[in-house]
Amino acid sequence: MGLLSKLFGKADNNKELLEKIMNGALLVDVRTPAEFGQGHVKGSVNIPLNQILSQKSKFNSTDCIIVFCQSGNRSSQAKALLEANGFRNIINGGSWQNINLLLNK
Repeated sequence: MGLLSKLFGKADNNKELLEKIMNGALLVDVRTPAEFGQGHVKGSVNIPLNQILSQKSKFNSTDCIIVFCQSGNRSSQAKALLEANGFRNIINGGSWQNINLLLNK
C-alpha cells in the first residue's frame, strides 16, 4: 500500500473494501450536505464531519462502518473521532469516488 493509504487508514485493498460493503457495512459520507448533493454513493448516509459525534448513536448497531469524503482527509478525522469514542471496525474508504467506482464496476 502507498504511504497515503497507510496514513489515512484506508482498507488494505479494494477487494477487502468491497467485501465489507457487500457484507452490509454502513457507508458514511462525511462531506457537507452541499457536497453530498452534488454527487454521492447510492445507499450512503450523509453525516458531516462536524456532526459525527452528535450522531454517533446511529453507529451503535453497525458491525462495520466505512467513512469517506472528497479526498480521504476528513474521513481520516472521522475514523479517529469514532475510534476515540469506542467504536471499532471503522474503515477509511478514502474518496467517495473510490467507493462509487467499486460499487459500479
